[in-house]
Amino acid sequence: MSQARRVFGLMVALGLGLAASGFAFSQSSAVKGEISERIAPAGSVCMSGDDCAAAPVAAASSGPRSGEEVYNSSCNTCHGVGVAGAPKYGDVADWEPRIAKGMDTLYTHAISGFNGMPAMGLCATCSEDEIKASVDYMVDNSQ
Repeated sequence: MSQARRVFGLMVALGLGLAASGFAFSQSSAVKGEISERIAPAGSVCMSGDDCAAAPVAAASSGPRSGEEVYNSSCNTCHGVGVAGAPKYGDVADWEPRIAKGMDTLYTHAISGFNGMPAMGLCATCSEDEIKASVDYMVDNSQ
C-alpha cells in the first residue's frame, strides 16, 4: 500500500473517530444560540380568526369625492400627458371628437374601459358616480 493511501486511511479513521465521539461537531451553547438567532424567522403570519389578528379597520368615508379630486388622484397619471392616446386634460383638439360622441358614451368608456383605458381608470376605490364626476371635470376644462 502506498504511503499516500495509508495517510489518507488514517485521516479518515481519525475523522470518523472524532465524529463518533462528538468532538469534531460539538459547539458551545453561545454559538448554538447565535446560530439560532440568525436563522430564526423574521416575522410571523397571523390569519383572520387567529387570536393574534386585530379587528379589521373600516375606512372612514367622507362622502363622494369631487371630479377634481378623482382626476388628481387617479386620472391625471394618463390624462395629464396623454399616455396610450388618452385625451390630455385641457386639450380642446383631443377632447372635441370624443365630446361629440356624447356624455353617455364618455361615461361608458370611462366605467367599462375603452381601447387603452382600463375599466374605471384602475381606480379601485372609485364609485361610478365619482368616475362620471371626473369625466365631467375633464370635459368642462377641455372645451
